[in-house]
Amino acid sequence: MYNNMDEIMETISMIRDKNLDVRTTTMGISLLDCADSDIDRSCEKIYEKICRKAENLVKTGETISKKYGIPIVNKRVSVTPIAMLTGISGGDPVKYAKVLDKAAHTIGIDFIGGYSALVQKGFSAGDRELIESIPQALAETELVCSSVNIGSTKAGINMDAVALMGHQVQKAALLTKDNQCMGAAKLVVFCNAVEDNPFMAGAFHGVGEADTVLSVGVSGPGVVRSVLHDLPDDAPLNEVAETIKKTAFKITRVGQLVGSEAASMLGVPFGIVDLSLAPTPAIGDSVARILEEIGLEQCGTHGTTAALAMLNDAVKKGGVMASSSVGGLSGAFIPVSEDEGMIAAAREGNLVLEKLEAMTAVCSVGLDMIVIPGDTTPETISAIIADEAAIGMVNTKTTAVRVIPAIGLKSGEELNFGGLLGYGPVMDLKSPSPAKMIHRGGRIPAPLQSLKN
Repeated sequence: MYNNMDEIMETISMIRDKNLDVRTTTMGISLLDCADSDIDRSCEKIYEKICRKAENLVKTGETISKKYGIPIVNKRVSVTPIAMLTGISGGDPVKYAKVLDKAAHTIGIDFIGGYSALVQKGFSAGDRELIESIPQALAETELVCSSVNIGSTKAGINMDAVALMGHQVQKAALLTKDNQCMGAAKLVVFCNAVEDNPFMAGAFHGVGEADTVLSVGVSGPGVVRSVLHDLPDDAPLNEVAETIKKTAFKITRVGQLVGSEAASMLGVPFGIVDLSLAPTPAIGDSVARILEEIGLEQCGTHGTTAALAMLNDAVKKGGVMASSSVGGLSGAFIPVSEDEGMIAAAREGNLVLEKLEAMTAVCSVGLDMIVIPGDTTPETISAIIADEAAIGMVNTKTTAVRVIPAIGLKSGEELNFGGLLGYGPVMDLKSPSPAKMIHRGGRIPAPLQSLKN
């Protein structure tokens, strides 16, 4: 992997001083062979298979971390979208959520994803039942994460699903109001969801994947910020982009090493490296601070979208050069509550929802970990989802919405999740109602650029 001592020392410095880490090793497990017309038998099969396939996932991560001195922050599992199993078994889908949670606790992982439904073109058997159960499932489990794909460039946007998800996000927050509204923080709504994403809450194991696969997500915003800090203030932007690209290359090589070795030790295929600049609340480990090193006085001001577009593109180019297995989302994440620079900009009013929406057109995901007033209507939440899905649909990219209605809090107050999820100010929303549009339902047709065959 390394060619000389300088590269080894540089990587050690990235880990020790600049918050470089492998954010997650995620094992994807197919549950298609666990489907059964009896939901209880299906749950038994699920528990047995997850515990058998992933029993050494945590130990393997700890072994590699000690061997190379590379922090591996989270160990996770993603599974086949559970709505598919619900369509076969019928019954209460919450049983599936509880068995996933039990298995996750047994093998000692941090999160398990895949309590999911793919409804971009309509509801099939099991989809609506699972979506209706999401708030209860997230309230009654600890480690289960949920996602719903409501649109795609090929299919358009399922506005009936969008309308339903506005209510489900609100209910998820209400049912967990005594736990920082954590239910909504474990629920994400996608357009163009990818099948090999190792990051929660949106991870699920795609039906086109191998039976079992190991993927990694690498994160290093602190590293990128540091190298840009060392550039002269008058360095042209093409030099800035080249510096980011070279840094992303080095970071991705770390992920390739960890992923390949972990997959070999576990006896499963290696999936992908997701090189995503996923921030944390730690000072300096921030995408917003990278944008400020590029030359913005504060993230959110004019020029932010252009700077983010350059950053995202350079990260992807560097990652692709370093590994033939780059996948997932790969790029810059902008979760407000998990990024201390974003939090600061939001507090001062320079980062508002409309600016964040514009930024999502050029970054990896979408409106992520944004705290909104607790009295926000379901129709407004649905409209936020629809706006973001439209950006993804038209631009043929993944977009997502993870908003948290802070029950009992109003604009300007703060909700603190603790740990990796951080804290965030409650952000202002527009007051005119979109209810009439949302209540129309139906489907927004796929755009012309979908006709590529």
